[in-house]
Amino acid sequence: MLPLTVERGDDTRVAEQLGYAQLADRLGFAALWVRDVPLNSPDYPDPQGHFDPWVFLGALTAHTRRIALGTAAIVAPVRHPLHIAKGAVSVDAMSGGRFILGLGSGDRLAEFAAFGRDPEQRDGTFRRAWDRVAAAVSEPSTVIPDASGAAALPFELRPRLAQGAIPMVAIGSSHQTLGWIARNANAWITYYREPLIQRDRFALWQAAVERLGDDAFRGLGQSFQLELVADRLALPSPLPLGMRTGAFALIDELRQLRKIGAHHVLFNLNGTGRPVPEILSELAEDVLPYVND
Repeated sequence: MLPLTVERGDDTRVAEQLGYAQLADRLGFAALWVRDVPLNSPDYPDPQGHFDPWVFLGALTAHTRRIALGTAAIVAPVRHPLHIAKGAVSVDAMSGGRFILGLGSGDRLAEFAAFGRDPEQRDGTFRRAWDRVAAAVSEPSTVIPDASGAAALPFELRPRLAQGAIPMVAIGSSHQTLGWIARNANAWITYYREPLIQRDRFALWQAAVERLGDDAFRGLGQSFQLELVADRLALPSPLPLGMRTGAFALIDELRQLRKIGAHHVLFNLNGTGRPVPEILSELAEDVLPYVND
């Protein structure tokens, strides 16, 4: 998850973050994810100054070569669906088909008022936005206008898709059922829980996928707040939405997650004061080889 930082409350520094992204790309990480934080408030738990996700992704496409680029997540109810789709196809084309579009319903209710949106309606707003975005980033691309009178115009969404439909991921529950997510999304990413608790949640997802009765792959992932300490033998201790741990216990944790059905983990680096390049290099050397086999 970007920004990669162990500092809290500072504004994101572009040269630093692009350097970390290039390092992650070289080290073999699977994806870089950016968040959508339109506004800041001292009441929010994360006062970090974030870039606009589309601007940030544009820079990332120019500074990386292999790694996937994703959003976790664009807050669909406070953005127009066609603006989301335009950003998605643009990043997809600029990155050569490396883009993954994650959408969420948002959980910072004060922002809804700032944008003139009703947070009590975000479940339905999310579904309608998803349908319109999905139509626009599919193959063939279809533009669904707001006003029925505009339907006679032959709108196109360009640039054209680089490598077929853009994968769409539901981030969190987005106030939808798992059945709806399984029917509509290419993957679901949920929040951290201890593996014994997460196992039951993953089982519900797997049951929803099985009920569809097809062979389409639908990915499953989770976020993970991580404090990776320098002592590789350090035992884990809990953090909100993650853990503080050494590398060896982290390997065990990730293997447990894979055993219960996880395909992908999004690390949020946290605390310790260690330099980010040191943490990335240790993850690549000591952890990835044992969980990517």
